[in-house]
Amino acid sequence: QVQLVESGGGLVQAGGSLRLSCAASGRTFSTYRMYWFRQAPGTERGFVAAISRSSATTYYADSVKGRFTISRDNAKNTVYLQMNSLKPEDTALYYCAADGASALRYDPMRIDYWGQGTQVTVSS
Repeated sequence: QVQLVESGGGLVQAGGSLRLSCAASGRTFSTYRMYWFRQAPGTERGFVAAISRSSATTYYADSVKGRFTISRDNAKNTVYLQMNSLKPEDTALYYCAADGASALRYDPMRIDYWGQGTQVTVSS
């Protein structure tokens, strides 16, 4: 079992940057593909980014490609999401997630573990 705790959310002006962190418990962090999803009020939870176990491969939603960067530090059991050039439409509750499957998961219903979320609000 993995427990995930996000931090780093907040209020930022459009064009600004934030860095989200997600600390994981347990000694098996490196065996999980890590994800970031987000959910705005009245919408479904949607895929933002993912990173492979070894950091060799990253994946991004088209809406954040070129602005967001996912990374991980397996020695610190932590995954990050660097968010630059933020837009008001990036406003959402951001969730860290972990999944043990080898296949990439875009469907949040198929993800094994979730954090509690951290709020990101981008003002115009």
